[in-house]
Amino acid sequence: MDNIGFSDRSQKPPPGCLIDQSDGSGWVSLLCLNMMRIALTLARKNPAYEALGTKFFQHFIYVTAAMRKGYWRHYDLWSAKDGFFHSYLRYPDGTVEQIPIRSLVGIIPFFACDVWDEEELKKFPEFYSSYEWMVRKKTSLTEKCIQKIPHASGSKHLFGILNAPELTKFLRTLWDPNEFRSDYGLRSLSKYHKSKPATMQGYSLTYEPGEALEKIKGGNSNWRGPIWFPINFLLVDTLLNLSEAFKDSLQVQVGSEKAATLHEMATYYAESLLKIFKRDHRGERPFFGDVKKFQKDPHFKDYFLFYEHFHGDNGRGIGASHQNGWTGLIANLIDQLRK
Repeated sequence: MDNIGFSDRSQKPPPGCLIDQSDGSGWVSLLCLNMMRIALTLARKNPAYEALGTKFFQHFIYVTAAMRKGYWRHYDLWSAKDGFFHSYLRYPDGTVEQIPIRSLVGIIPFFACDVWDEEELKKFPEFYSSYEWMVRKKTSLTEKCIQKIPHASGSKHLFGILNAPELTKFLRTLWDPNEFRSDYGLRSLSKYHKSKPATMQGYSLTYEPGEALEKIKGGNSNWRGPIWFPINFLLVDTLLNLSEAFKDSLQVQVGSEKAATLHEMATYYAESLLKIFKRDHRGERPFFGDVKKFQKDPHFKDYFLFYEHFHGDNGRGIGASHQNGWTGLIANLIDQLRK
């Protein structure tokens, strides 16, 4: 995740050390699920692709199970205590050290999920036969990655890394305004670290909502706290996907706030991102920050800039102002909100 972690990438890691990455593993799990869906979509016209669907399904199972305690490791990347994923530093002598950071590194595995209707899966007989065999014969692996959720019209099959109780605990952290939830989207680093910096290997990491304060790797450490559109888009998409499976049966409550459904959480985050561009109660657009020329001048105030990322507390645009490639995802979110 670029410079969101502790390490200074211009320096070598401790000799012989390996990192078990929760984010890297999560990305691979998500890739497997995406490739499985693509293969089965193609199999609707050409059954030969079912075998590829089976291949990527099996890869998903093994990669995902490898993140959890009990497959080959004696420790779990998922922390039941924190309700969060953590990476680990593995030393040559076999000892391990948890990397104690609440950041996107621990959120990425959440994106590795997909929901299928049982009747839809049965349309691929070769795949479904292999799928059922894995569920029956490799229960120690699949029980961590597959949930059957009953519905009035049948069952939904959830492919993912967390079960319902774990999801509830995890989402409580994402929904907490003192952690990841900002008025303008999901922060990339928890605000928890503002008062409680994390320390490891002589490095210290604290919440930085805007420009980097910690000058490592040339000072380009701007992952730490700001709001990034690609990650927020994946968050909204994942919440909507899970909402299809759980409906209103899974709700998240923080403090004295009203419990929120998955769909309500997705809507909130989508609207928060839109708020970056909309005029606020002062008639100003948050992404322009305190630049009065842009906020008030009739020749500037209605011309939008698609910044690279945004301040974690006030929505001010930061970095390159022409990142249409990913900040342009706001158009997709507007389309979703319209529906």
